[in-house]
Amino acid sequence: MHKDEFHLRFFMCVIQSRQVVRTTESTDEGASTSNMIIPKLQRKTDLLKRLETVDDPNTVGHIPILETEWIMTHEEHHAAKTLGIGKAIAVLTSGGDAQGMNAAVRAVVRVGIFTGARVFFVHEGYQGLVDGGEHIREATWESVSMMLQLGGTVIGSARCKDFREREGRLRAAHNLVKRGITNLCVIGGDGSLTGADTFRSEWSDLLNDLQKEGKITAEEATKSSYLNIVGLVGSIDNDFCGTDMTIGTDSALHRIVEIVDAITTTAQSHQRTFVLEVMGRHCGYLALVTSLSCGADWVFIPECPPDDDWEEHLCRRLTETRTRGSRLNIIIVAEGAIDKNGKPITSEDIKNLVVKRLGYDTRVTVLGHVQRGGTPSAFDRILGSRMGVEAVMALLEGTPDTPACVVSLSGNQAVRLPLMECVQVTKDVTKAMDEKRFDEAMKLRGRSFMNNWEVYKLLAHVRPPVSKGGLHTVAVLNVGAPAAGMNAAVRSTVRIGLIQGNRVLVVHDGFEGLAKGQIEEAGWSYVGGWTGQGGSKLGTKRTLPKKNLEQISANITKFNIQGLVIIGGFEAYTGGLELMEGRKQFDELCIPFVVIPATVSNNVPGSDFSIGADTALNTICTTCDRIKQSAAGTKRRVFIIETMGGYCGYLATMAGLAAGADAAYIFEEPFTIRDLQANVDHLVQKMRTTVKRGLVLRNEKCNENYTTDFIFNLYSEEGKGIFDSRKNVLGHMQQGGSPTPFDRNFATKMGAKAMNWMSGKIKESYRNGRIFANTPDSGCVLGMRKRALVFQPVTELKDQTDFEHRIPKEQWWLKLRPILKILAKYEIDLDTSDHAHLEHISRKRSGEAAV
Repeated sequence: MHKDEFHLRFFMCVIQSRQVVRTTESTDEGASTSNMIIPKLQRKTDLLKRLETVDDPNTVGHIPILETEWIMTHEEHHAAKTLGIGKAIAVLTSGGDAQGMNAAVRAVVRVGIFTGARVFFVHEGYQGLVDGGEHIREATWESVSMMLQLGGTVIGSARCKDFREREGRLRAAHNLVKRGITNLCVIGGDGSLTGADTFRSEWSDLLNDLQKEGKITAEEATKSSYLNIVGLVGSIDNDFCGTDMTIGTDSALHRIVEIVDAITTTAQSHQRTFVLEVMGRHCGYLALVTSLSCGADWVFIPECPPDDDWEEHLCRRLTETRTRGSRLNIIIVAEGAIDKNGKPITSEDIKNLVVKRLGYDTRVTVLGHVQRGGTPSAFDRILGSRMGVEAVMALLEGTPDTPACVVSLSGNQAVRLPLMECVQVTKDVTKAMDEKRFDEAMKLRGRSFMNNWEVYKLLAHVRPPVSKGGLHTVAVLNVGAPAAGMNAAVRSTVRIGLIQGNRVLVVHDGFEGLAKGQIEEAGWSYVGGWTGQGGSKLGTKRTLPKKNLEQISANITKFNIQGLVIIGGFEAYTGGLELMEGRKQFDELCIPFVVIPATVSNNVPGSDFSIGADTALNTICTTCDRIKQSAAGTKRRVFIIETMGGYCGYLATMAGLAAGADAAYIFEEPFTIRDLQANVDHLVQKMRTTVKRGLVLRNEKCNENYTTDFIFNLYSEEGKGIFDSRKNVLGHMQQGGSPTPFDRNFATKMGAKAMNWMSGKIKESYRNGRIFANTPDSGCVLGMRKRALVFQPVTELKDQTDFEHRIPKEQWWLKLRPILKILAKYEIDLDTSDHAHLEHISRKRSGEAAV
């Protein structure tokens, strides 16, 4: 699917408008009211011209902010709301449960109802489809309330032998036809999705048999002449090819890393070695990412068995770690780990080896089904919601000629891929491993998986140099407010630098420390155990370098610094611009530098994501879950929550989507007093339904006049006698805490990528016995754009920056705001005039960029 088609079809009517009009429709959770904010839209041709800029390499993965507006025709406006009228959708979860499935079910139900379709739950997976009766029930808007924060699947999942037989599928077809259901959304793994495709391919024959047996009429057969199938992949193993992440994987990583962090403290106390076995019978993703997230000494995965002498190598590695002063060893084992001969490597085998050869006190912990449990992470809630929305659109646009598809995540956008192509590639991986073609299995997993493996090997298997000194001297510093994951980035940068033979210095207290000479050399053990620690161990300040350029230049010379790695937020980016400007005055500043975005605000130009934002988002979600629970208990209560982010509405928007908020006020989407009143009216109507609670998020700088106190007072006054209001300012708790697995892994890979770039740039800039780098590309921001980690000169990003409000001019996440509003039952317009096209997995994989 072309990158702008998904945006055009579903989101074009809501992104970043400056004027609004009103529409009289219903609101959240079963209420009805007037005055929902929707953008006023002008000529479609203007929008199409603007969307063409998406093809520009500097805006890849983003949709431009729309300054012009256009008006939809009456036909387009009406078609969106009648897209599902006369149609019925069934949703089921099958196979192993995964956190985030409930978010997907909720999205399918609410978007289906939004379009006018009838939506049915199928309880207990395919077994419920076969048994029919009370297992297939019509869903309502309120029936999916309070599902977002629940793990597992509330509609149940079961292994079904009956559906594997044709007789079982015949009964399932009868149950669907009798209810007029011709659209089926299946949430599960590759086995569940394969079963759905088989069901679809047999559909015509099944209808003929049912008609011959007199179980359905000719009219019923005609009305149900074809079956549309869309799959969503729910699997904690992330073992399905064709999608970056499957629903449940991130939450499983949360459970694993929480346990590893807890075990680490007891292991240090007793100088123990712990062997942790995680799920992954055919895929080592969980084990691999866990090893990066906790700095494990060794990981065993089925895709890449260890060398024949792995026992000696492992024991040497553990001994070296202890010799450097570490009091513990952590070994991660995927349950499907094997050696090169296909023989299983179990956690008990590893324990016995370590005890016998090294005599270390060694314990085994098998995590088991705890990895499937618990509340879903913010990522999985958002992923499930986005996938559910796209699944409904794919179903309602389906024709008899449309192949069964699976909705996948590719970078920042949802795409559709042929279901059986994805299933085939997934099976090819298993077949390659069975035939001991392990290199091919790794390639089939994708470049992101391979990149994870390469970073792990560098950090865990390469011996650090013993001698001091080095080829080049690189300094690392943190700038701006602290963000969880900064320490993981510093650790990765330092250790990769040492492996490359460089001398690595650490600077305390940011640019201020660089000016004052608060600099020391870091060795391998200096950053030991930093991966899981929050905040900034080096210390960080918001001070910019401009006033201290002379002192900074002097210390660059004094310590022979030949490159700078700057880890921080908007101040780090601004500081980089000031260093570039300072080169005109001080030659000492003509050294390469790279900025790694790290801020909870996620507002650094040049990157879709910043280190620390995911941790802050999960902190907000956890708080919102507890607040919603309190509101549900007391009834008729609305909470107004203030989030951080400066002028950037990322946290408020994404937390609103993940927590099921009724509204999220942000600076990027201006609002008036009439809009606030409309939201109050919405909540008044909502209190008349069975869902008697409200949650409203407000970005801290969304409006200088409509403050949190103002909104609280307004809601309190207007809701008198109908609902109570409470407010909560989350404050700096959003900056604290242990980093999430995403932030640890992201930071680790960013640090490694930055140091690799730095080493090459220093060599490139070596002239006449010294380093002299004065080109624009010698000072860059390392950012994640769509799926690629790319280096962009800080000077080229100036035109993409709103310096007054400290935000990028274009922000990809704005396109997700319509989902938030639709799932809260606001009536906005869907443009379905542009249909998504099916991509092919081979084409997608060939264009895949390493992350």
